[in-house]
Amino acid sequence: MTEPRIAARLYLAAELAPGARVDLEPGQAHHLRDVLRLKPGAALAAFNARDGEWLARVDALGRGRGRLAVESLRRAPEPEPDIWLVFAPVKRAPIDVLARTATELGCALLQPVITRHTRVARVNRARLTANVREAAEQCGRLSLPEVRAPRELGPLLADWPAERRLLLCAEAGPARPIGEVLAGFAADPAARAAPWAAMTGPEGGFAESELDALGKLPFVTLVGLGPRLLRPDTAALAALACWQAVLGDGGSRPAFRVSNPDPNSN
Repeated sequence: MTEPRIAARLYLAAELAPGARVDLEPGQAHHLRDVLRLKPGAALAAFNARDGEWLARVDALGRGRGRLAVESLRRAPEPEPDIWLVFAPVKRAPIDVLARTATELGCALLQPVITRHTRVARVNRARLTANVREAAEQCGRLSLPEVRAPRELGPLLADWPAERRLLLCAEAGPARPIGEVLAGFAADPAARAAPWAAMTGPEGGFAESELDALGKLPFVTLVGLGPRLLRPDTAALAALACWQAVLGDGGSRPAFRVSNPDPNSN
């Protein structure tokens, strides 16, 4: 039997199972009704990391409200790369692009960090969460990256999980090329299985005292991203792409995602 044409993918946090009826958020209902102009019976893909991706159909659709009927499993839950992105916030347009593209690159968590030279301290988490949700729906992944509140560099490092290795992308210091560094880690089974993170600094770069403190931490590896001076958002995405190509699911066996709750969340 030929599968019906899928009109859209939707992230739904509710449990997805055969026969389930799932209410849509007002924004989702608006998009299906007024933008896509779907009617009851239209086929959708509903997904989340816990339950996988399911074939669902529009069961009811009205102004600001709607409901889906879940039918059958299309794709089972699967391991995903466990890479965090720690970045100094940038202006609105670049940070929106960063959030969307990091989602497409398989990032598991976005952690804004406030450093000495950071110029943008406020982050609209609701807007970033909407960006990662839209990107996940478009790129085919099952999970949404977690978007955390900004933290000062010192407290963030004090709470850092010791098992999570950190690639520090800095424009100064004795940095080896990121490709060379990752190739070395690829030959180490323990390093391949470990959770990872990449950190980039603000437009003014890290302060010398910050680089010195970071360089003394056992889980930090300093890496370079080439001879050109990159914007912070470009550097962050370049680091993610390099890690995915060598240690993630861009060219090798994916790492298992490890749950690590935010110690500051309620």
